Amino acid sequence: MAVSPPSQAKQNKVPSALELPQRLAPSLEQKPESLGEEHSCILRATAAAQTLASIIRPCYGPYGRQKFLVTAKGQTVCTGHAAVILRALKLEHPAAQFVREVAQTQAENTGDGTAFVVLLTEALLDQAQHLLWAGLARTQLREALATATAEVLTALPSLAIRALGPLEDPSWALYSVMNTHALSHTEYLTKLVAHVCWVNREPNGSFKPERIGVCMLQGGTLNDSQILTGLAISGKPCGQKTEVLANARVALFICPFGPTNTFALATPCLSSSEELLRFRKQNEQVENQVTELAAMDINVAVVWGEVNENLVLQADSCGIMVIQAKSRKEMVYLSEMMGTPLLTRLLPPPEQGKCQKVYRQKFGDSVAMMFEWENERSPFFTVLLRGPTIQGLRGAEQAVYHGIDAFSQLCQDPRVLPGAGATEMALAKILVDKGSRLAGPDGLAFLAFAQALRSLPKTLAENAGLAAQRVMAEMSGIHQAGNFLVGVGADGIINVAHEGVWDILRAKAQGLRAAAELVQQLVAVDEIIVAKKTPVYQQITKPTSKAKGSSPLKEKFFGKYI
Repeated sequence: MAVSPPSQAKQNKVPSALELPQRLAPSLEQKPESLGEEHSCILRATAAAQTLASIIRPCYGPYGRQKFLVTAKGQTVCTGHAAVILRALKLEHPAAQFVREVAQTQAENTGDGTAFVVLLTEALLDQAQHLLWAGLARTQLREALATATAEVLTALPSLAIRALGPLEDPSWALYSVMNTHALSHTEYLTKLVAHVCWVNREPNGSFKPERIGVCMLQGGTLNDSQILTGLAISGKPCGQKTEVLANARVALFICPFGPTNTFALATPCLSSSEELLRFRKQNEQVENQVTELAAMDINVAVVWGEVNENLVLQADSCGIMVIQAKSRKEMVYLSEMMGTPLLTRLLPPPEQGKCQKVYRQKFGDSVAMMFEWENERSPFFTVLLRGPTIQGLRGAEQAVYHGIDAFSQLCQDPRVLPGAGATEMALAKILVDKGSRLAGPDGLAFLAFAQALRSLPKTLAENAGLAAQRVMAEMSGIHQAGNFLVGVGADGIINVAHEGVWDILRAKAQGLRAAAELVQQLVAVDEIIVAKKTPVYQQITKPTSKAKGSSPLKEKFFGKYI
């Protein structure tokens, strides 16, 4: 693998946006009156995106670092996944909120690319800001960015060099997606996910990722993880009835299985006959509700909340198995998969959840509750994850979901791209080759887009602890020579085809499109206004100087965002 000499790498250097003003046409020369107030909005949007990107950037790539994240509820989470961090952040600036919304949409649609969208948006905004300072009009910049985006999306499929076959084991395509943040036992987990996805695939090639659940149980190691037929949740039976082996009828409650008064004492203090009568009436009402459940053929009650021991005894006598769940997330999943609503009162559901049997199963010292269907082809499967710490299990859970979503993308488009930053470098070269021959705004946008793309493999090199400038120079020289299979590895540049590092084409295309469209939208914004009414007396007693171009009537009813 030949490496270009330093002189060649210097010649192949992509021009930065700071060098672009000299390429402007005479009609686009820098105008002093166009600077200042008009560009304050893009300055603030870029600063907000840079602040958000500075949080996500160290977590990008398989060698990214992790963070201790303290949520608003005071919970401490150790994570390196951008989607988890973005959900927990309290953002005030509208531009930062827009970036998070687009990144979360990317995660929901493709399961991957959250950090990619954030970092690419920040890099494109930075380049757009330099072009605006150089005197490029906003409308021209938006049109030029749209042209560059179309060129990128057109060139992207030509970089796909491999595709998942209809009868091929998908492990090789899922490994690099699941190998995030140096997760241990990645190869074993990848085989589990590949197998459960393959088994769950329909004969016509369609795939429903929602039919695969994940259950986490502390204890053991990740090598003790396994695939279960049916749905499994972490929970425990509360009474003497611990299984229903035929015709299970399920109701889901997100309320206490007992008196609905959350402020009631566990041991009530009754000081009068009236209070005694009220207490007995309330207990009789709750007991009647359990009887109504039994009358409607409900024999399994899954509860996310406190469970009253006396009421459990009555449920046992009525033939109702009471399960106390540990997670609201699992309750929501059960509701969606079984087609029965989450109830806030102990009332019979309008639609019962139905399965063949419900029982508990022990895994080491932990217990999971199983919901099974006795069909030739089970409609649901569960990946049971075992591990010593809850933080490690959460990282493994995120990796499993990434693998499931990646397989879903491959079922729609089986093509894969070179990973480890190789695709971004190849696209940058294509844009530079074409942009250097174009005059006017289109050429500038092509070069700016190329510069933004090059920032992503540079971040991978920095997170891997490499000399980023040297790695980028080597990669640039090799890509200029026509080899676009070179990316960033742990020890330097690698051949991604030999190492098996791939990106999903469909996910990459959606991430590029999402980031570019968001930047085009933010470039068009010239003012940020907070819809907050200001009291009139403050305007009278404490007059403030009006900014250039501001309206007194507007500032009376809207506060300018600073």
